Amino acid sequence: MQVELLNDQGQAASTVDVPETVFGREFNEALVHQLVVAYQANARQGTRAQKDRGAVKHTTKKPFRQKGTGNARAGMTSSPLWRGGGKIFPSSPNENFGQKLNKKMYRAGMAAIFSQLVREGRLSVVEGLKVDAPKTKLLASKLKAMNLNSVLVIADEVDENLYLASRNLPNVLVVEPRYADPVSLVHYKKVLVTKGALDQLKEMFA
Repeated sequence: MQVELLNDQGQAASTVDVPETVFGREFNEALVHQLVVAYQANARQGTRAQKDRGAVKHTTKKPFRQKGTGNARAGMTSSPLWRGGGKIFPSSPNENFGQKLNKKMYRAGMAAIFSQLVREGRLSVVEGLKVDAPKTKLLASKLKAMNLNSVLVIADEVDENLYLASRNLPNVLVVEPRYADPVSLVHYKKVLVTKGALDQLKEMFA
């Protein structure tokens, strides 16, 4: 299977061979959806905290007498039925939102995303991407010359210059292959993979 190899001007100079096991799979929408949802769920933190009827500040005095008022009987104002009362099933700070996804499903889902990016023409390969100094202007001009506005760059090695030059660009993310995630692959309009990173992706998802 062939994928276009771009030059420094963003033009297709030649092609490069890629394995069909990673870049030629059928798109499994249900699996990709499960992969994206699990990734986002595992990133959630249980920072919410609510109070039950035992934790709210209240008096233990009966609000009114048991009979004769015409109201429903009530024992405490901390009841979840009352305004200002506790929650029936309160959220806990140590709540776990994680979803388990086994390795085989993860590899298959990532390969399905990469394959769909190739079919849509959103994935390209480049020899390498380096900047001489940690300056945003240098990387921005390189990407502009390649006609890339919203791009995820998967580089085999992210040195300090490349990292510092990219972090101020709002629609650019530079990562190593092991940090490529399904949400970013789906989100960015273009995915640029260096030839060195291509070999690592083959080992990870083939």
